[in-house]
Amino acid sequence: MRIGIGIDVHPFAAGRKLVIGGVYIPGHDGLDGHSDADVLLHAISDALLGAAALGDIGLHFPNTSAEFKDIDSMILLKHVGKLLAEHGYAPVNVDAMLLLEAPKIAPYIQQMRQNIADALGLQVGDVAVKATTNEKLGYIGRKEGAEAHAVCLIQGK
Repeated sequence: MRIGIGIDVHPFAAGRKLVIGGVYIPGHDGLDGHSDADVLLHAISDALLGAAALGDIGLHFPNTSAEFKDIDSMILLKHVGKLLAEHGYAPVNVDAMLLLEAPKIAPYIQQMRQNIADALGLQVGDVAVKATTNEKLGYIGRKEGAEAHAVCLIQGK
């Protein structure tokens, strides 16, 4: 068994769709980034890659590559799952935390969990997604961006 941790941050940007955990959340500015800027899936991808000592998402999906411009991060997460399998690993569970002041995420969490589970071949009970505010402190509290932290357990080799 191996443990990995991932953290990702993106600023909000007008004119972009907000996608978190593979779920479109209407009525709010999206996150800025080279891909769709899905902060949750990026943190999870980094946690999985780190657990397997396979680098990070920047190594596998560089933000200088046109191939990954505006790409759906669910595609990236599925690719990370395949990379793990190629190296003899399989995810066991994922535990993730979103930090953002708005919008409220609770109505979308179940679909996020299902999306992540489906992408990684897990049961939804093996995926936890939680959200909290930053109590109006810092860039998150000022609604300038969102942050995600993820921890995962993988098995194999």
